[in-house]
Amino acid sequence: MPAKLSEKFLNAGAISNRRNNEGVWIKVIQKMDDVYTDLIHYQVELEKKNADMEEARQFIRSVLASMTDVLIVCDLNGAVQQSNRALSELNGKPEDALTGTHLSSLFDGESSAIIGRVLETNRSGRSGEYEMSALDASGKGMPLVIRCSPQFDHDGALFGMVLIGRPVGELRQAYNELNHTIFELQQAQQHLVQSEKMASLGRLVAGVAHELNNPISFIHSNMFTIKKYGYRLCEYITSLHNQLGDEADNPLRKKLKINHILDDIPSLVDGGLEGAERVSKVVQDLRRFSTSHREDESEFDLVESVKKAAMWVLQTSRIQAELVFVGESLMISNFEGFIHQVIVNLIQNAMDSMEDYPRPKVEIHCWQDGDHAKISVRDHGTGILEEDIIRVFDPFFTTKEIGKGTGLGLYVSYGLIVDQCGGQMTVDNHPDGGAVFSIVLPISRGGDNHHA
Repeated sequence: MPAKLSEKFLNAGAISNRRNNEGVWIKVIQKMDDVYTDLIHYQVELEKKNADMEEARQFIRSVLASMTDVLIVCDLNGAVQQSNRALSELNGKPEDALTGTHLSSLFDGESSAIIGRVLETNRSGRSGEYEMSALDASGKGMPLVIRCSPQFDHDGALFGMVLIGRPVGELRQAYNELNHTIFELQQAQQHLVQSEKMASLGRLVAGVAHELNNPISFIHSNMFTIKKYGYRLCEYITSLHNQLGDEADNPLRKKLKINHILDDIPSLVDGGLEGAERVSKVVQDLRRFSTSHREDESEFDLVESVKKAAMWVLQTSRIQAELVFVGESLMISNFEGFIHQVIVNLIQNAMDSMEDYPRPKVEIHCWQDGDHAKISVRDHGTGILEEDIIRVFDPFFTTKEIGKGTGLGLYVSYGLIVDQCGGQMTVDNHPDGGAVFSIVLPISRGGDNHHA
């Protein structure tokens, strides 16, 4: 082969090798660019996840720090892994100093046996609630209610437990507040039921009271007329007897029992009048709620009004009772007539309850409590049976003998105080004996001229 041709082939091979090498390097460089791009992407993702983790960690720290309940996280053997600020504030030790210590070192000796049960219950994967005493900074035990819950990993394997404790005192206070709220709700429910019963009765007796009132008025008026006629007839018969003489009049007079009739007429008429007046009073009590009853609201001295009502009852009562009155001048804006009527009724009931007592006594207290005026009327009798307290304000309920009470007095009084005067009225037995009726009234009704 000629030399020139051989050199030509060698040059062509070299050029081909250079071209192949350049293509390989280009591919390598492109691959490196792809890897570098992926690395930058992974770095951005990693930094974002780290930021999210740090944010989540900071959020958990803030939640743990703000908890008022004690929080303890420990492993299956009871070694503390994490706690919160509430526990540190309780025992006076920093959070990192508590890490690694055993659970039993945080509680008093009496709680050691309980901690054993806690660990055993947790190993079985069950939750539990216990009362233990955690040691405070001075070494004294503070009772806590501890709620223990097992801790599982993402595969469902048990690896520890979480304990959350709250002071027993707070729980008892919350329990007492709940009981008080329930009691207030029950009282409000009773008042609503009572008000509805009174409203229903008012609608029911409206027509009955109206129909009874007319014939009772006729009877009452006619009895007065008969009484006047009776006097005239007695005078006429006596005059005839004197004119005829004993011989002519005595046989017929004895046969018809004229003397007996003349003697009975006054008592019969008086008895009829008394019965008509009693029925009329019952109808008037019924009509107080079944008809529109208006009174003007005014400003008056509550203490003076209550005192006048008390003196009026004592002066007209046949029972001589001792009156103890406590109260100073107290101006309120309300319906004085209604309140006067209620106080008269309460004091009269108090007197009646001590009818057979040798030394009857009534205590009345008036005082101001914030925006309200309060009145209490207490007798020194036997009190009210527990099963009857809830029925005291029911219409027609009475413990008096037949003919001595209608059972409408307290019913009417309750309605006047609650519906008309915007107040409250309750009853209870005094610890030292006797019944106590309590009235709460607003100092001012705020211009609310409500009329029933």
